[in-house]
Amino acid sequence: MEAYTDFAGVYDTFMDNTPYQEWADFLTELIEKYGISKKRQGADEAGSGSIQEEILNSEKNLVLDLGCGTGTLTELLYQKGFDMVGVDSSEDMLNVAFAKREDSGSEILYLCQDMRELDLYSTVGTVVCVCDSINYLLEADEVEDTFKLVNNFLYPGGIFVFDFNTVYKYEQVIGDTTIAENREECSFIWENFYHEKEQINEYDLTIFVKETESGLFRRFTETHFQRGYSLEEMESLVKKAGMEMVLALDADTHKAPTKESQRIYMLARECLKEKKK
Repeated sequence: MEAYTDFAGVYDTFMDNTPYQEWADFLTELIEKYGISKKRQGADEAGSGSIQEEILNSEKNLVLDLGCGTGTLTELLYQKGFDMVGVDSSEDMLNVAFAKREDSGSEILYLCQDMRELDLYSTVGTVVCVCDSINYLLEADEVEDTFKLVNNFLYPGGIFVFDFNTVYKYEQVIGDTTIAENREECSFIWENFYHEKEQINEYDLTIFVKETESGLFRRFTETHFQRGYSLEEMESLVKKAGMEMVLALDADTHKAPTKESQRIYMLARECLKEKKK
C-alpha cells in the first residue's frame, strides 16, 4: 500500500508538536558554519558580478529539502532567506505544500520525484533530508545509490545534512508498541511491529477523519516501513558515495552520538568534483 496518500490530508494535524522551527534554526546554524549556501541578497547587492558568476552563485546558494513532505520545513528555511527546492515522491503531500506556497507567496520550486531517482536541473549548494526520510530506504544499496545522486548534484564543496532513526530506537523504544491519539476532528492508532532480522519497523496506521458535511468519521489505513541503521553503517555509506564525513550529532542533545541515541544528524561534504572557476 502506498504511503502518504490519505494520510497527507491530516499529516500536519498530527505533526503539530514537531519542532520544525528548532530544526530550521539548527539547520541554518550548520549551513552557515559548514556550508557554502548564502541567504538571498538585497536588491542593491545583486547583479554585481558577471553573468557566469551570478549563475554559479545561484546554484551554490540553492538549498534542496529532500523528502520535503508538506513543505513546513521548506517554508521555514525559505523564510530564513534561502532559495529553496523541495522534492517528495508523494503527490498528495506536495499538494499540501503547494497550498502553503500559495498562502505565503514564497518562490519555492517543488518537484515530485523519488529520492532514489533524483534528477535536478542544476547543482545545489546544500541538501537537507530530515524527519527520518532516509529510513524509508529499506536496503543499504538504495541508501548508497541515493547518496551518490546527492553527491552528483552537490556544488563543489557543498554539504549534505540528514538524520536517521537508529536500530536502537526501533528495537528498544518504539518497536512492537501501539500509540493512539484522539482529537476532536481526527484520531489515529499507530501499531508498530519490529522485524529484527531485517531491522525493519512496520507501522500500521488506522486513521479516523470527521467529514465536514455529514459529521461522520471516515476510516482509512496505511502501512509504512522504515529500516533502522547504525552510525557505522551510515558513515560507510557516505564514504562509498564519495562524500567526506564532517560530523555526527545526537539529534536530541546535539552532542556526540551514543549507543542509546535514537536519532542522529550527519553532515557530509562533496569532495570529488573539481572546483568551478
